[in-house]
Amino acid sequence: MRRKCSILSGTLLCLAAVAASAQPQTVEQKAEVCAACHGAKGIPVDKTYPVIWGQHQGYLYLELRDFKSGARKNDLMTAVVADLSRDDMMALAAYFAKKTWPDLRQKSAPDAEAAVANRVNVSIGCTGCHLGQYQGDATVPRLAGQQHDYLLKSMRDFRSRARANNPGMTDLMKATAEADLAPEADFLAGH
Repeated sequence: MRRKCSILSGTLLCLAAVAASAQPQTVEQKAEVCAACHGAKGIPVDKTYPVIWGQHQGYLYLELRDFKSGARKNDLMTAVVADLSRDDMMALAAYFAKKTWPDLRQKSAPDAEAAVANRVNVSIGCTGCHLGQYQGDATVPRLAGQQHDYLLKSMRDFRSRARANNPGMTDLMKATAEADLAPEADFLAGH
């Protein structure tokens, strides 16, 4: 019950921030709306929300664009981006890309899970796009140190097509056994 309450509280906090945003003018003011969910210090209020501090500018822009176009579905984010222009989205992406990635203090995956994750990484070629240390680049997101619950949710959403803004990821997640997703999330979160 406590977990549901914390998720509900986080969601309500985010909705309140969206409602209170009333046309902020500067990128810093616009970023304050983002901080309500993604954290004032870069640590999201809910573990299913992604870290955006220090994420790649190109990737952040593409995700904002996809939320605005409806290619990526999320009621909260749709409300947040509704009145943002392309320039606003580019400025926000640049603003957050310049921030330092927060230390979420997530533990490294146990050896058995790391072995499963390494097998998955080799079989579907994660490092082909996300690079050797899972740092990503340009329009490819950093996965190393990302929120565990967000990673797992994203992989499952790609697998089920609930997240449809990257068909290549859908194909890769469908090629990955369901049982391998949690060890993969553990490995990436603690990497």
